Amino acid sequence: MGWIWPKNTEIFHTWQCISNDSEVVGVANESVEGSQKREFQRERVQKLVAELIEAVGEDPNREGLKLTPYRVAEMFEELLSGTNQPSAGFLGSMFPAGHEEMVILRDISFFSMCEHHLLPFFGDVHVAYIPNESGHIAGLSGIARLVDGVSKRLQVQERFTTEIANAIQASMKPKGVLVVVEAEHLCMSMRGSKKVGSRALTSAVRGVFQKDGVTRAEALELIRKGRDAAH
Repeated sequence: MGWIWPKNTEIFHTWQCISNDSEVVGVANESVEGSQKREFQRERVQKLVAELIEAVGEDPNREGLKLTPYRVAEMFEELLSGTNQPSAGFLGSMFPAGHEEMVILRDISFFSMCEHHLLPFFGDVHVAYIPNESGHIAGLSGIARLVDGVSKRLQVQERFTTEIANAIQASMKPKGVLVVVEAEHLCMSMRGSKKVGSRALTSAVRGVFQKDGVTRAEALELIRKGRDAAH
């Protein structure tokens, strides 16, 4: 049985399989690991937000907007707190694997910020990996922390997907990693084509999941069954 998504899902980015550890098809290879370290400048953000309010024709000094620059700066500092943080660091402590059985975590919810319109995109991440028996694994909560940490950046969904896969591959060195992200983008839901409820699907495939179609199909089927049972 093939991969089945909910009927209200409109796929505008179907199964983008990322098969190379160092590049994303159709997306500039912009990894935070090699970027210049920069600090969040709260006062500067507040000033710029006040200027934006005025530039759109509003009065930044009216009662309802007086504290808006402060609130927006505080919000962005929280929502973008993963910027310039090494992705692998979010995984935390590692433990001896001791087995080579498939591990699947599905429906890890997230919120992130689209770098094109500064609007949120949000949804679920599903992760499957097969450890090396002689290698290490992160705790299940470590995978969830990784998703949360990497989500707190300005980015596109494709890069979000591949950053998660690359961090797991680099830190745990498993036999294979498969990451699937499905997300709704407010830049598509509330503007532009205004397709509310549509979700974009992206995937990143590493190791045995890339080379062995049977193993990949097994992982996708287990994720699908779990989703169907939950819904």
